Amino acid sequence: MSAPEPPPGSRGIDEILAAARARFRRLDVTEAYDALRRGALLVDIRPQAYRESNGEIPGALIIERNVLEWRLDPRSDTRLPEADRYDLPVVVICNEGYTSSLAAASLLDLGLHRATDVIGGYAAWQDAGLPVTRHTDPSPTADT
Repeated sequence: MSAPEPPPGSRGIDEILAAARARFRRLDVTEAYDALRRGALLVDIRPQAYRESNGEIPGALIIERNVLEWRLDPRSDTRLPEADRYDLPVVVICNEGYTSSLAAASLLDLGLHRATDVIGGYAAWQDAGLPVTRHTDPSPTADT
């Protein structure tokens, strides 16, 4: 079965994703971990069910994707206290590094000019043996 003819002017998700990623330099997991240790805001946008089943990153700020812009826009009445300036280093992480790229581009649109994301997402973070916290074990571990 062939795909329907797209409407004029529309773009496919691969093109949208490539355009988003062309706007910033993505970080590998080691660079993201170093950025977190230097004070960057690591924002985990994965849904709660993913965090519960796969674990969390100690020190990451949890903001689900559907409210990300409102919580990080310094102009927003519903912003988090951490979102107090436009030069805030924000590193977005999702499960595999796709949604986070679109989210980082959206943060750039808000004026957060240091926004980026993590190549490979949480899966790559975990595979690299970087610290994660499991709900069944509340202590940080470096498991895979």
